[in-house]
Order: sequence, then C-alpha cells, then structure tokens
Amino acid sequence: MENHEHHNHEEMDHSKMDHSKMKHKKEDHSKMNHKGGDHSGHNPGHGQMGHDHHKMMIADFRKRFWVTLVLTIPILFFSPMIQEFFGYEFLLPGNPYILFALSTIVYFYGGWPFLKGFWSEVKKGAPGMMTLISMAISVAYFYSTATVFGLRGEDFFWELSTLIAIMLLGHWIEMKSVLGASKALQLLVSMMPAEAHRVKGDTIEDIPLEDLLKDDVILVKPGEKVPADGIIVDGSSYLNESMLTGESKPVKKDENDKVIGGSVNGNSTLKVKVEHTGKDSFLNKVIKMVEEAQKTKSKMQNLSDRAAKWLTYIALAIGFGTLAVWLILGFPFVYALERMVTVMVIACPHALGLAIPLVVAISTAVSAQNGLLIRNRTAFEESRKISALLFDKTGTLTKGDFGVTRIESVKEAYSTEEILRLSSALEQSSEHPIAVGIIKRVKEDNITIPKPENFNAITGKGVEANVDGKQVKVVSPGYLRDEKITIPEDAYSDAAETVVFVLIDGQLAGYIALADEIRPESAEAIKIFKKNNIKVLMATGDNEKTAKAVSEKLGLDGYYAEVLPHQKVEIVEELQNKGEFVAMTGDGVNDAPALAKADVGIAVGSGTDVAAETADIILVNSNPQDIANLILFGKATYNKMIQNLIWATGYNVVAIPLAAGVLYSSGFVLGPAVGAVFMSLSTIIVAINAQLLKRKIGKK
Repeated sequence: MENHEHHNHEEMDHSKMDHSKMKHKKEDHSKMNHKGGDHSGHNPGHGQMGHDHHKMMIADFRKRFWVTLVLTIPILFFSPMIQEFFGYEFLLPGNPYILFALSTIVYFYGGWPFLKGFWSEVKKGAPGMMTLISMAISVAYFYSTATVFGLRGEDFFWELSTLIAIMLLGHWIEMKSVLGASKALQLLVSMMPAEAHRVKGDTIEDIPLEDLLKDDVILVKPGEKVPADGIIVDGSSYLNESMLTGESKPVKKDENDKVIGGSVNGNSTLKVKVEHTGKDSFLNKVIKMVEEAQKTKSKMQNLSDRAAKWLTYIALAIGFGTLAVWLILGFPFVYALERMVTVMVIACPHALGLAIPLVVAISTAVSAQNGLLIRNRTAFEESRKISALLFDKTGTLTKGDFGVTRIESVKEAYSTEEILRLSSALEQSSEHPIAVGIIKRVKEDNITIPKPENFNAITGKGVEANVDGKQVKVVSPGYLRDEKITIPEDAYSDAAETVVFVLIDGQLAGYIALADEIRPESAEAIKIFKKNNIKVLMATGDNEKTAKAVSEKLGLDGYYAEVLPHQKVEIVEELQNKGEFVAMTGDGVNDAPALAKADVGIAVGSGTDVAAETADIILVNSNPQDIANLILFGKATYNKMIQNLIWATGYNVVAIPLAAGVLYSSGFVLGPAVGAVFMSLSTIIVAINAQLLKRKIGKK
C-alpha cells in the first residue's frame, strides 16, 4: 500500500479480486478451529488437551522408568554374568526363577510402551523405531526365558532390564524436551485473563471470558491483561504487547486505537469496545497458526522420516545378517544372538525421528514469541536461499507516519486552507498513511470536513468525488502525466517528500506535500542483508525523486518508482527470470498477488488481520530488522536440522558395524547395554542441540 495513487482503489479492487480467496481462507480457518475443538473464550481447545495428554505420557514414562530401575538393581546383583565380571558370588535358592520373575515384570511393564508402539507400526505397515526396540527386548527376554527352562546357554536378563531402563529414560528426556519446545505456545495460551469487567450502564460486572460478546464494552484496569481484541472508546494508556509482537517498548494507545487481547495495560484505566472474542481473536489465531505450523511437515521433515524408515529396514537386514554370519562362523547361538540384539538396539532411529520435529517445534514457538508467524514451514526453511529482497517502502523502510509539510495553491480562487478542506472530504474514510496525514493536519487546524458525494476510486491513480458542488480529485503525478497536465516546477522541493495533486473541476488547483521519516532500524537491517549477500530492492508507488532519495540514503541495490500493485508481480517475475530467489514484503492484502508469486512472501504490519493474509510468513510489526532476524533464524533452523540429521545418521554408520562385531579380531565388541547407553546419548545430544536454537534469534 504504497503511495497516494492507489491508496483507495487498491482497497476496493483487491477486495473484489481476492474476496473469494480470503473468504475461503477464513472458512478453512474456522474449519480448522472446529476440528480442533472448542476455541471459544480463553479455552484453547485441543491445544490444551494435547498439552495435558503430553504431560500424562511424560508422567507415565517417568513412573515406568523408576519401577524398572528399582527392579533392575536386584536383577544386576543376582545375575551370574555380572557376578563373574565383578568377581563375587551370591546365588539364592531358585536364583534363575527370581531373575525370570523380576525380568518378566520389567519386560511387560517397562517394555509395554515399546511393544504397543510396535503393533501400531505393524498395523500401519511402517516399521520404525518401536519395531527395533521391541524386537531387541523380545529376542532378549524370550531367549533368556528359554535358558531358565532348559535351553543351554547364559541368560541376559540384566541386559534386557538395563536396555528397557535406558530406553525409558531416553524417551522421558525426549518428551520433556518436546514439551519444553511448546511452552512458548502455552505461554501464549495463558496470556488471556479468566475474567473481564463488562460495563453495563453505570454498573460493572465481572464475567467469565467465554461470556464476552462482540460490541460489549469492558473496563481494563491498570496492570491488567486486556481480555479481548477491541477499540479504545475512553482513556489512553501505554500497553505492553511484547509477548504478542516481540516489541519490548510499551506502545501508546489513545481513543479509537486498536488493542490486542493478551497485552498488558499500563498505568491508566481504559474502556474498550470488544471486536473479536474466542477463536476470532488475534491471540487465538496466532496460537492456531503456531500449532498448524508445528504439525505441518516440510521437505526436511519428510526427508528425516524416509531416512528413519530406511534405517529400520537396514537395521533388520543387518541384524538378521549378523545372526547368520556369526552362526556360520561357528560361534554359539547365544553369542550370535547377543550381537543381533546389540545391532537392533544401536540402530534404533530414535535420534533421527526426533532430529527434525523438535527443531520445528522450537523454531515455530520461538518465532511466534518474537513477532514472526510462520504459516509455511518450507518457505521458512528456504528463507536461507533468499538472494533478492523486494521491499514496499511506506510503513516498512519508512515509519509510514506522514505529516503534511507544505500546501500550495496554484489558483488564486482557492486558498491553501480550501484545498486542504476539499481534499480532506475524499480522504476521511481511507486508512492509507497519506490520507491519515492529511486528516491529522485538518484536525490540527480545526477545519470542518465536508461530506463527499459520488465517491469513486480512479484505478491506480487516486480518488474523486463531488464536494460542495465541485468535482474534486486527489491524484498522483502519474494521473497528471496521463492527462497531459503540467506538473508545477516547484512541486518537489525536497526529494524525500511525497506529493499529491488536487484538481477542482478538471483544473489543477494546488498540491499537498507530505514527508515520511525513514525508520532508524532500516539502515541496520540493510547492512545485515548486504553482509549475507542479499540484494535489497524497493518497489514504491512514490515519484522517481522520492524513491531515489530513499534508495540513496539507505544504500539500496535498486528501486522501482511509481509502481502499481499488478506491476509488483511483474518485478518479482523479472527477478526470478534472472535466477534470483525472491522474497517479497508487503502489507499482505493489497500485495497479495506479488506475495503469492514470490518464492517467500512476507507480510508486514499485518496487525490483527492474521487470517486474511496470503503470505508464507507474517511479521506482526513492520520493522525491517524483523525480516533480517527471520532470514538469519531461518538459516540457523536449517543448520540445526542438518546438524541433527548428520549426528543421528552418522552415529548409526559408526555404531552398527561395531555392534555387529567388525572389530572382534581386535578384541573390541560393543555390548547391548553399552549400545543402549550410546543410543540414548545420541537422542539426548540431538535434543540439547535443538534447544540451543533458542539462542539464535535476535531478541529485541
């Protein structure tokens, strides 16, 4: 939404052209909410239920681990192999049967989650990590049981129990890591207060949040959390929106300003008219988006799933191959079996299964805390490839806070005040920064805004209406050129100014110049892009002179001036044809076609209209440094995924041959218990490495 020349027509045109898409998206969104359970009020529905279920599973694994550990101690103590190893002897009457009884409890109680997982994988026809663990513990248990009841050979109940104990510990730690990754989401969920103070005439009643309705007026006291999205109808205060937007500074909010549910009120009392509640609230949309993004599988995740599946087949083949080879070489069955069991344990692709999902969970949740809402996982991971970044100017590289700097009349019949008064009639309903700047000046000068009639947007050029019986147009320089109207020589006194022209009854009557300050963060962000070999370009509807001034001041690699919305798509295509991997930043609604065309679409300054966006990634603020953070964090996320994949697969490449006994001739053989320790250690290392990702995002 760049310059005056399309500030109104875009809103109208886009609503026509993309209304069905937006409506469709909103319907999809409501369906998702419906599927997810009741999202009304502050109850996050399935998100919270999933959270509680996860906690229960962690508690279950913890309990099974401690029971198994307690039983493992006497199993180890009474095992003949352990006694022989440590050089002591303490055998009870019926020793083998005591070991069998304790190990049976360990196998069926401690090993139950793995046995259950094995059946689940078999039913799906997708053998994986549970298949491997189950086969390892089952082979160990049934072979050892056979030795108790007459088969010649030594039992390894001690290996069975230590293996199950270590696997339970690994699972417990892994699940705690995943829960830790989703804590940011739970923080978002817990941000909504349980009650709201509803204003009814002269009385105030405390009601549960789910009873709050649209258009209710609520009272927000100092220090309280805002219960719902709305508009301030009375009062002004500073609000802390840091958990929602990542912006650490409290934001000043006055009458008619929007407030977001979950933000914290400062030191003044506010009266707020409710706009969105429950599933329609900004916070719930953020939560929903984060949940969906965490569930969405990207290319990297599909790769890790395929690798885990193949590793399962390879491990089964090597496991049975190991058994066969050792038997062919003339070794005892018990020894060959031990080697097979160790291979099965070592090959468990647990670390591989955790490698990507944990990074996904952490990156998505941490991004949301920092005002980056990821809707497309693949686009986020591919942000590391960005070679060209196309920026909108107004409100992104600049503050978007236009102030009127000059009003000039070129017709004696019209004073500067009259030009401002007539043009304000056309601007009062627009939210474009230029329109806001003109209305702000009108209010400062206490000018009464007249009522427009027959209002019309001039496609891509400006607006027109009848005011006080005169035909008034507020247009861009492009309109003047098309109509062969000469632009006054002194129209542009300052290159950083944006100028709109006022025509009355077809004649140029005057012009209004406005200036938009460049954001201090823009220069810093552009330095980061350049350092990362990313070309920074600007597409603006502003005139050539203004565009050039901003471009030179920020040291951009190029700019496109007087650009209409449809031309932004052409610019994106042109860059892609040159072999660039293009990211487009825009306001997410008017720039929808260009955002969709770009390799990575980044919507900025989208505020509370989260559901209507067509971008892959949404930045809650319009700060260009957030885009720098996004790209760097995308790179860090990808690197973590690669590191975890390399560790999880590389570990198996080394460990499986050792477990199979390739170094037997050198006197080194990896035992099942040691194999289990290393496998669990691999899982823990992957989990810790994923947690380190939290340090990689630039906290503001």
